[in-house]
Amino acid sequence: MIVGKSVKRVDAVDKITGRAKYTDDLCDKGALIAKIYHSTIGNGLVKSIDTSEAEKIKGVVKVVTCFDLKEKHYFPTAGHPWSTDPHHQDVADRLVLTDRIRFYGDDIAAVIAEDEVAASQAIRAIKVEYEEYPVVLDPIEAMKDGAPQLHEKYPNNILAHTTNIKGNYAEAIKEEGLKTIEGWYETPTVQHCHIENFICYCYEEAGRLHVVSSTQIPHIVRRIVGQALGIDWGKVRLVKPYIGGGFGNKQDALYEPLCAYLCTQVGGRLVKLDISREETFACNRVRHAMKFHIISHLRPDGSIAARKVEVFSNQGGYASHGHGIAAKAMNSIPQLYPCDNVECDAYTVFTNRTVAGAMRGYGMPQVTFAIEGHTDDICKEMGISPLQFRRKYLMPLGYVDGFSKNELYHDSFNQCMDKAMKYIDYDRKIKEYANQTGDIRRGIGMSVFWYNTAVWPISLESSSCRMVLNQDGSVQVQLGETEIGQGADTAYAQMTADVLGIPFEMVHTVSTQDTDLTPFGTGAYASRQTYTAGFAIKQTALQMKERILKYAYELTRMPIFNLDIIDGNIVRTTDGRVLMTLGELATEALYSLQHSEHITSEGTYQIKSNAYSFGCCFAEVEVDIPLCKVQLVDIINVHDCGTLINPALAEAQVHGGMSMGIGFGLTETLLYDEKTAKPLNDNLLDYKLSTFMDHPHLEAQFVENPEPTSAFGTKALGEPPACPVASAIRNAVLQATGVSINIAPLRPHVLFERFKEEGLI
Repeated sequence: MIVGKSVKRVDAVDKITGRAKYTDDLCDKGALIAKIYHSTIGNGLVKSIDTSEAEKIKGVVKVVTCFDLKEKHYFPTAGHPWSTDPHHQDVADRLVLTDRIRFYGDDIAAVIAEDEVAASQAIRAIKVEYEEYPVVLDPIEAMKDGAPQLHEKYPNNILAHTTNIKGNYAEAIKEEGLKTIEGWYETPTVQHCHIENFICYCYEEAGRLHVVSSTQIPHIVRRIVGQALGIDWGKVRLVKPYIGGGFGNKQDALYEPLCAYLCTQVGGRLVKLDISREETFACNRVRHAMKFHIISHLRPDGSIAARKVEVFSNQGGYASHGHGIAAKAMNSIPQLYPCDNVECDAYTVFTNRTVAGAMRGYGMPQVTFAIEGHTDDICKEMGISPLQFRRKYLMPLGYVDGFSKNELYHDSFNQCMDKAMKYIDYDRKIKEYANQTGDIRRGIGMSVFWYNTAVWPISLESSSCRMVLNQDGSVQVQLGETEIGQGADTAYAQMTADVLGIPFEMVHTVSTQDTDLTPFGTGAYASRQTYTAGFAIKQTALQMKERILKYAYELTRMPIFNLDIIDGNIVRTTDGRVLMTLGELATEALYSLQHSEHITSEGTYQIKSNAYSFGCCFAEVEVDIPLCKVQLVDIINVHDCGTLINPALAEAQVHGGMSMGIGFGLTETLLYDEKTAKPLNDNLLDYKLSTFMDHPHLEAQFVENPEPTSAFGTKALGEPPACPVASAIRNAVLQATGVSINIAPLRPHVLFERFKEEGLI
């Protein structure tokens, strides 16, 4: 068995030595260079564009503006599976270039030039006249009558509003003896900050557009490019090479449609569009900033009699992934802490901020900060241990969600909390840090979470796999699910090797997705990779094994039921004798004069299940009250993500997610000018990204409860590590100081105001 072992990544050597080819490495150096002219206002209309000076610059091939669009094909950008039902399709509200500006940095013109210098000079030479409108940056303000209206179809800027109602909240709160605890919680706009900025290039060949892009979702982007240009989707080929990180930002069609359009404007010549770090912040996607209003009505024993929740999600200028993120956040609360009487509302609201899209956690880091912070506020007010409250009132063993049909099969929450408690010495430190005085104080905080695996039944879940037997007995594996740095290709190879019965080294995972060659798959998102791909891999490998053994019967005369593939050999199971190697069989199959056959297998598996993933985070902090500074001293994440395919890769995933959670909790926030909506810290100097120097030791541990619905016992791990960290840090500060900090990140600016309010300063 190779599943469950920490084998070396299949791409490790190529990435370490620099041999791995990314998008920019593959682009011909003679490509034309495209650059985008972004709006310098946050809301308004383009009245005119003067390109005359730009066109005079040597090396400029063409300048294209929003007024040059002969046909306006509105398209969606979200990386969701397509639906033939119009009611389940993403909002098509984008154009490749627009004259109606909805955020600072909107795309209104582009330059195509022979080199970078000419393109940059031409961008600076363009002159634009605007009709400027007031901006609105806060979702609650944007919902008010009289606020600037961004989209005609959405009154009061509300993209969507959904509810989740159970029982009778109004009647339940009349129960005698209830204590009401209420709080507002706020999370920031943050950016993904992957190492490789978005980049793509496009050329025309044989009447088709060939796009090479740093994307998580090649098959989906192919469709979106077709929609954006108003051409048949089959006239687009999309290739995804190695990718330098995405974290959800590249689960959107960012600039592939524009690059393809620009290619058509210069006769199909090769055009490269590579954006800067500043453009990544201002013009790509960000995590939704959210505001939560939570009211809990509690009985004297701490049980929840009724709860009311409001979620306000800041969408920015366009729909992108839209309301699914706020809805997921809202719907998670009644599942995490079940209650008979719940009234929840979620609003996704357009503002003039950067467009918000998918980011690691998809609403769960935001809601976990809110609900887990609120939970510790409850415990402080009620005089209940945060640990004991959770043991009593979290999702109980055997709980089944009526919509997803997900089930809590194991005592995962308690098992995870037990491991974290032991590591961080929780019981001793919670007593030691109680009732502290002085300027420097320490605290212990905790947070729990659950996470769905994949997107069924909200949307399509399917995975296709192709396996090819080579002459030497090795196997090539192709999937539409993409490697984006998380180690997916290695996990696929491990699963394939186990099912086929061949050594890990004999599996060659094809990392590049090419929509002309790769079987259909929707890509990397929703922590779906090993779970969904596992079904297709297992099905395809079993078919492949059956075809191999059927051919082995012809060569050995042994019945198929007495044959197996073990360690790359055809073995007679009755006595364990090796009859031939798989390489010998493969060579004979290809070159036989009696029966030549290229042994392959391909198939699609539609997944109609989902799975809960669980975990917790415990954090220890030191708070310097006069300096309003929080230092993270120790931290642990414990996850029940089912069976670990590769423990070393799993640990790496957790470490990366914890790092993102630390930044989300302590330092990261994208700031805007309130009058212009201009991003103020759109670079890696002023945007305070968490780094190695900000981290203590990151401890990752696991509880391996195999998932019964899964082909290999796996469930989500990609996004969960980012979810509980900020709230655990927040609750540690509460335990240290007695002060609830309800705005993330816990920057000195926020701490100063709260410490002053509470009399600590």
